[in-house]
Amino acid sequence: MTHSDTPSVSPAAVPSPGGAVIGLDIGGTKTRGVRFEAGVPVADESVGSANVQNVTPEEAARNLAELFARIGGGTIARVYAGAGGIDTDEDAAALAALIAPQAPGARVTVVHDSRLLLAAGGAATGVAVIAGTGSAAWGRNEDGAEARAGGWGYLLGDEGSGYWLGREAVRHSLRRMNQGLEPDELTRALLSSCGTDHPNKLIALFHSPATGRRFWAQQARLVVEAADAGHPASQALIGQAGRDLADLAAQTLRQLGIAGPVILGSGLGMNVVRLQDAFRATLAAEGITDVRVLQQEPVFGVLQLVAEQD
Repeated sequence: MTHSDTPSVSPAAVPSPGGAVIGLDIGGTKTRGVRFEAGVPVADESVGSANVQNVTPEEAARNLAELFARIGGGTIARVYAGAGGIDTDEDAAALAALIAPQAPGARVTVVHDSRLLLAAGGAATGVAVIAGTGSAAWGRNEDGAEARAGGWGYLLGDEGSGYWLGREAVRHSLRRMNQGLEPDELTRALLSSCGTDHPNKLIALFHSPATGRRFWAQQARLVVEAADAGHPASQALIGQAGRDLADLAAQTLRQLGIAGPVILGSGLGMNVVRLQDAFRATLAAEGITDVRVLQQEPVFGVLQLVAEQD
């Protein structure tokens, strides 16, 4: 196995015998797949994204084929996939159609990836907030009603996401250039990462087909590193990201008429403490105190969702 974060699974969550369960977490940058046999993870691999909002259907199909070549084989009873951008039944059906040839005869279920996150957080009701390449909040209350906020994609939203932070680093650098200021530590790191020598060249690079959502989302790490090193503008950006994500959570809670829990997950959400602190503080100011940071990867919520489906 290529990942070590393999949680224990309660017997109640273990599907009945009859074939393996494949869990997929399809993000904007990568697709992670875990094969479960009798509730035990026995294979865990990652490939490129299979999200057709980020790659072509042909590339998505190739990445899925590579993934199943590594973790497939034998009898597969279920495939349960969470992916960003699953906003309609048509979206789910289109992705399921790409997955189905890799697991003939298996029951394929596709949901928005925030549902994986909530289940992985051990909650049947509440709000899950994704803070990764993109951002979104999704929740469910005890009556079974569902609600969401954000998740509009990088052109319309994705506030607080990796892409948002990468774009804001570019905007920060361009504002300093327009003010006649020398590049600061964030700009210098960004120029080095982009292989260019002047902020003005970032404009064409940002709009170039050679870069895209994933490339700029990867630059978020520069903002995090600069913030940790004491760079005030980067610290402000991380704080704003946390507040924006908290706003998505609060919107969803209000729609559902519940007070929590709120579970924060995905790459930024699980790993950037400064963002977590801003997220918690913003929600606390609204009286929302049951806030948790996900402690295991969302794909491990698949067994709980399969058990609920049975």
